[in-house]
Amino acid sequence: MKKFVKKVTGRIKKDNENGARTAVIEDLFYDFHRNRHQVYMMNLIRGIFFGFGSVLGATVVIALVVGLLNLFTDVPGGIGDFIQRIVDAVNQPRSKV
Repeated sequence: MKKFVKKVTGRIKKDNENGARTAVIEDLFYDFHRNRHQVYMMNLIRGIFFGFGSVLGATVVIALVVGLLNLFTDVPGGIGDFIQRIVDAVNQPRSKV
């Protein structure tokens, strides 16, 4: 009987602690974000900056790759010609259909 009481008491104590932690986390969230408009606006701004950073980063990486390939255009054995065709294809302006 003592084991059962000890087990139930431990379970109640654990549930109370988990409930208290959940309440503290919810209070912290609602203190920082009083209304949903602020949350949505913050996520919108975050998404815009994430998208802009991704496009900017991809542009820099592609420019570096093309510049690096341009260094290898003088390689003999047909590899240089192949790389030069890749660089020319990337550098030529797109034609309007």
